Amino acid sequence: MTARRKSDARKVADAVKSFALGLPGAWEDTPWESDHVAKVGKKVFVFMGDPASTDPGIAVKLPDSHAQALSLDCAKPSGYGLGKAGWVNIQLTGPDRPSADVLCDWVEESYRAIAPKKLIAELDA
Repeated sequence: MTARRKSDARKVADAVKSFALGLPGAWEDTPWESDHVAKVGKKVFVFMGDPASTDPGIAVKLPDSHAQALSLDCAKPSGYGLGKAGWVNIQLTGPDRPSADVLCDWVEESYRAIAPKKLIAELDA
């Protein structure tokens, strides 16, 4: 993997993180050492991993786009039983990684699956 692809993946990861934290009521937490997550209320809607990683990735809950995401080589069901609940890990260094726009759409889908209706209404306003 080239340094350029890793650098590009980090930029995409940063853009996705900024988008996620800009959603109503979203905030960043580090519940497991250096692993960062985006939460709404007390619930995680994006696992963002270690920001210092040279192989960044995210995990999102995709009730509608689950099959689409898993059709990509860069995606796999999340571990620890989360995959059965619709969570998908996406490696951002993969050659078939979706665009930042698609990743942000998936982050929003995950947010909508987790967030309270009041905050979803605020997002839609």
